[in-house]
Amino acid sequence: MSLSERQKDEINRAIAEYLQNNGYNDTFDTFLKEASLSENDIKPLGGILEKKWTTVLRLQRKVIDLEAKLTESLREINHGAPTRDKRQAADWIPRPPEIQKLIGHRLPVTRVIFHPLWTIMASCSEDATIKVWDYETGQLEKTLKGHTDAVNDIAIDAAGKQLVSCSSDLSIKLWDFGQSYECLKSLKGHEHTVSSVAFLPTGDFVISASRDHTIKQWDISTGYCVFTFRGHNDWVRMIKISNDGTLFASASLDQTVSVWSFATKTAKLVLRDHEHAVECVEWAPDSAYTNITGQQPEGNSTHILFSGSRDRSIKAWNINTGDVVFTLLAHENWVRGLAFHPKGKYLISVADDKTMRVWELSAQRCMKAIDAHDHFVCTVAFHQTHPYVITGSVDQSCKVWECR
Repeated sequence: MSLSERQKDEINRAIAEYLQNNGYNDTFDTFLKEASLSENDIKPLGGILEKKWTTVLRLQRKVIDLEAKLTESLREINHGAPTRDKRQAADWIPRPPEIQKLIGHRLPVTRVIFHPLWTIMASCSEDATIKVWDYETGQLEKTLKGHTDAVNDIAIDAAGKQLVSCSSDLSIKLWDFGQSYECLKSLKGHEHTVSSVAFLPTGDFVISASRDHTIKQWDISTGYCVFTFRGHNDWVRMIKISNDGTLFASASLDQTVSVWSFATKTAKLVLRDHEHAVECVEWAPDSAYTNITGQQPEGNSTHILFSGSRDRSIKAWNINTGDVVFTLLAHENWVRGLAFHPKGKYLISVADDKTMRVWELSAQRCMKAIDAHDHFVCTVAFHQTHPYVITGSVDQSCKVWECR
């Protein structure tokens, strides 16, 4: 492909500007003569040669990355990754590229969750809104407004009829979900940012965690706080209720994970092994017990808890003994979110290294790393009955990933 006379002239002027700006005076004079240019022809171009050079390098790196991803995809198709029709459901994992990129939030996304019954998901953001999306079409269905500061967490009850949210405006709000989408009630009592919230399985109580170091239990019929759990010495970042509803776990900036009993209203265990703040916790499903421990469960004692930390590690804990079962290391920055494959074979994690990682629990290894977002990945959720994973990021987007 040959250059036109105009393109040749533009290149010559750019080269002349580069030589002049960088002090190559002798070469500059010689070049002007050989290119039939005069100094009057050389107008400021803003360093266009350097800019085009760096652009070419950037595009070359992008091409190399895309070729690597294409090679990997072809290898998976030909050898290791049959389509979903040929693969057992227990082996489905999220694979790039994403099938939907949901754009609408104006500040970082803090949490994403699936509706338990419908093909919709919800996201919340530091922009003080909650958005409801159809994750199959990517269409925005509704925006819930009411908070006056960042919305840090959301949860949907088991029936899928109510949503609860918590915010840096110190409030917790209960919303009708699916009909009017109206705010039904505001719960107030925390003295600092409310960072996490969860429904009890019965749906009549909510627990919340705060930067005021406390965890509160609320009766949603009255809106009153019925108990305050105290024990952490710093910001409580996340709370998660166990699968049987008898316990809940809390992660804190004090570098500990506490396991609490609803029956006794006390901490059953305080787990100490992380070397930095603990950002997230997640209870393993009963189906994961054998993959995690290598043993068959005895009775109903299948309480295994996972925690992710700013020390870049993920730890599996046996709640019956308080011991670390194993530690997973691969992330290169803070671990921000965890989600289990519903069949119990894999763990999904996201982190500030911008990746989503898939862990094979029985082998305790990272089997796949996906470049998920252009900025920190804050949250992840795995649908319990359909082959989809969603992630949310500081880049203000949510992504839907198909599993196969």
